[in-house]
Amino acid sequence: LLHFSAAVFEDQVGKFDWRQQYVGKVRFAYFDTQTQASKKLLLATENNVIASLNSRNGEIFWRQVDKAGPEGHIDTLLVHGQDAIMVTGNGRLLRSWETNIGGLNWEAVLDTGSFTSAGFVGLQDSVKYVAVLKKGAISLHYLSNGHQKWVENLPDSETVQYQAVYSGGSGEVFVLGVVPQSHLVVIAYNIEDGEIMKQRSVDAPWLSGLQPVCGVVSSGILMCVDSSTASLYTLPLDTEDREDMSQILLQSLDLAVAPDFHPVITSTQPNPARDPLPVFFLQLSPDHHILLQLQDGIISSLRDFQPASLASFATTGEKTVAAVMTPKNNTACSINLYSADSGRRLLDTSVTFPQDPTGGPPERLYVQAFLKKDDSVGYRVLVQTVDHALTFIQQPGRVMWCREEALAEVVNMEMVDLPLTGTQAELEGEFGKKADGLLGMVLKRLSSQFILLQAWLAQLWKLFYDARKPRSLVRNEVTIETLARDEFNLQKMMVMVTASGKLFGIDSRSGAVLWKHYLQNVQPNAAFKLMVQRTTAHFPHPPQCTLLIKDKESGLSTLHVFNPIFGRKSHITPPVLGRPILQSLLLPLMDQDYAKVLLLIDDQYKVTAFPSTKNVLQQLQEMASSIYFYLVDASHGRLSGFRLRKDLSTELIWEVVMSAEVQRIMEVKGKRANEHVHSQGRVMGDRSVLYKYLNPNLLAVVTESTDLHQERSFVGIFLIDGVTGRIIHEAVQRKARGPVHFVHSENWVVYEYWNTKARRNEFSVLELFEGTEQYNSTAFSSLDRPHPPHVLQQSYIFPSPISTMEATLTEKGITSRHLLVGLPSGAILSLPKMFLDPRRPEVPSEHSREENLIPYAPEMPIRSEWFVNYNQSVSRVRGIYTAPSGLESTCLVVAYGLDIYQTRVYPSKQFDVLKDDYDYVLISSVLFGLVFATMITKRL
Repeated sequence: LLHFSAAVFEDQVGKFDWRQQYVGKVRFAYFDTQTQASKKLLLATENNVIASLNSRNGEIFWRQVDKAGPEGHIDTLLVHGQDAIMVTGNGRLLRSWETNIGGLNWEAVLDTGSFTSAGFVGLQDSVKYVAVLKKGAISLHYLSNGHQKWVENLPDSETVQYQAVYSGGSGEVFVLGVVPQSHLVVIAYNIEDGEIMKQRSVDAPWLSGLQPVCGVVSSGILMCVDSSTASLYTLPLDTEDREDMSQILLQSLDLAVAPDFHPVITSTQPNPARDPLPVFFLQLSPDHHILLQLQDGIISSLRDFQPASLASFATTGEKTVAAVMTPKNNTACSINLYSADSGRRLLDTSVTFPQDPTGGPPERLYVQAFLKKDDSVGYRVLVQTVDHALTFIQQPGRVMWCREEALAEVVNMEMVDLPLTGTQAELEGEFGKKADGLLGMVLKRLSSQFILLQAWLAQLWKLFYDARKPRSLVRNEVTIETLARDEFNLQKMMVMVTASGKLFGIDSRSGAVLWKHYLQNVQPNAAFKLMVQRTTAHFPHPPQCTLLIKDKESGLSTLHVFNPIFGRKSHITPPVLGRPILQSLLLPLMDQDYAKVLLLIDDQYKVTAFPSTKNVLQQLQEMASSIYFYLVDASHGRLSGFRLRKDLSTELIWEVVMSAEVQRIMEVKGKRANEHVHSQGRVMGDRSVLYKYLNPNLLAVVTESTDLHQERSFVGIFLIDGVTGRIIHEAVQRKARGPVHFVHSENWVVYEYWNTKARRNEFSVLELFEGTEQYNSTAFSSLDRPHPPHVLQQSYIFPSPISTMEATLTEKGITSRHLLVGLPSGAILSLPKMFLDPRRPEVPSEHSREENLIPYAPEMPIRSEWFVNYNQSVSRVRGIYTAPSGLESTCLVVAYGLDIYQTRVYPSKQFDVLKDDYDYVLISSVLFGLVFATMITKRL
């Protein structure tokens, strides 16, 4: 049987699009130690992802993405051989993954209770079980199939906080608990039947928690450190004596804890079926580590590392080594390898880690040790920095690869046009410069044209040279120096802001990271807003972007001003914001250097302008009567409108209050400032014109009911004029709930919600029209609108939930509009707006056919040819950004989430571009033939 299908030509894959896959900030990392030549690096991240990377090039072997949020949170990851054991969802599931291909070996559902710890349990020199410790119980599971061997309730779990589980291959499982500032509890369970073998409590009034101040070393001895008493404490676990913990003063070892620093103990147990090693690291300050050894009850110092920022253990075969990172200077760190038994430095093991000046300091150190042919120890290092970057280094210091995992959490982005080339800028500058006369102008024009001819010939030669090579060997290296605007402005600079506070400049054509900059002292819960104050159109003034960073806890904000093309911080000093910022406005007003004015309104309704030159302040005073803004107080359900006075103070002019006990404001969205509307009306079937209600001040407000009961829940949408505060339209969807995704553009609003009664996803569309007569065709004024608009509405059933939604955007607004819908499956759907037309008739008529209106059908289809990313799925898509290009038919699209995908869409096909398979030879032959025939016929 033959079936028609939509496909992408092989030579088109990756030609106009690219995808980059990420895993997120790493929480657990393990090297595969099965063989010396193994390339697998196993990672578990804060984004609920487990993945295997190729340690030679950093590419992803396989990746498994779990549910977002607490339900898929990875509690711990343990690796033994080819089994990766993972506990997820706060102790809800226990899973085993096959590390070679990423397949699921087995999955076990655990009993209820919050997760605290897990560990392998060995017996007779082999690992057979995995123990899972919860708040009130401990369970033992077979490593081979996940079946539960036994489960036991923990005694006194209401008062005792059980935090650790330990096994040294002796046939017992030890559970360690603590009553803060009181005592320590140790319980030993029999591996075979779960019977309690030993139970005791030891006074420890200085102890509040086991992690990270305690660790098990040597033959089952608990080692703890306390900063208040400046002492080390030891306690043998495998004994029934009621003795107290032995105290060793740090002063007796000539050691001291840095003030206001909580010391950390790092121990190592290479084989879960054997006792831990007798050596451990003690961190006494942020840059002070010391390697200690416990031998026959005596603690001795093997080596003191100061300064040392990071330290880690690694094992290969029977050899265990310690890797220590020490700072060399501001731009590099040194990593050295030491014998864990003696603390002696191993020869020829020094590695230099080049610290990126635009990145953050190192945060974690993961070491892969291996034996060389001469039986010496070699190693590779994975360094994780605070900006979520992963750098893999191989001896003698060669950086193998670097992954920018901060890009897995993009929160905001903008696209900036690239600057002109030097020759293009010189040609443009001819029209704005005074020449010495007619002869000078002619000579300058000739020289410019000669330079352009040279560039054109060089480009032709490059095209001819590359055409002779296979496509896989053609490399177009993109650097900041070679960046220039192309003929149709299809290549742009993507400026991305990530949740970690790191900024990126990415080439939209290739996906190459051209620059990056890490912002220090950015809080993890900060909110960002990126604004383009000056584009590249104002040569010789450089482009300028401003990033508003707001700390959600304190409410205080800071401004970061930078050049979006090179990533360099601007020399312009932004104002110091001493009060929390409630609203920011980018006005169309410009200063003398063509930078748009940014207005910042604080919690006292005072206005700060940036830049605040005399020229800007004068323009603000003149335009104050036409500057309006709004503030949202979601906690009280209040939407307020303000006007700017000539003295730059503010005046409250309207207020809309929605009962916060009934409904809460979820989102307020206006129209995009760079949106163009080509047609002011729609020609109907009877040749009359239905004019659109194009209110640039219109706000779409989405609310959800506080009552989540299926029968009483609702979703509301309000269309409010931002100048007068008048409610233009109000729509309520009964028996519905969010999350609501919506797009507000031109004269329409499309929103999606969940129908709780029918248990399905639905789209609703609102379109506003003035009627067949336009009130004012020259300018729109919210203050002069005597007639309310006509509102049309229709709803449709959508067969899938969605993650995000955005509308296409073109330079002139001539091209048809499409909705770009991100689905949870990772697909990006390009849905024509004509399918969401509220004027679709139930019964087609002659006029509706004349307008090409599609007959109404409640089910919205999903056609396979509407997917713009074919098989390039975007995991956990959070946002879609659209930008116009120099071609009216082409819209640039970036979808970001856990992955980043960039492509081009053509809502009305490529009506302004010749096709790739256009026959230039044929048309040229015909043209020359006609010219030749014309010349001959003239002589007849």
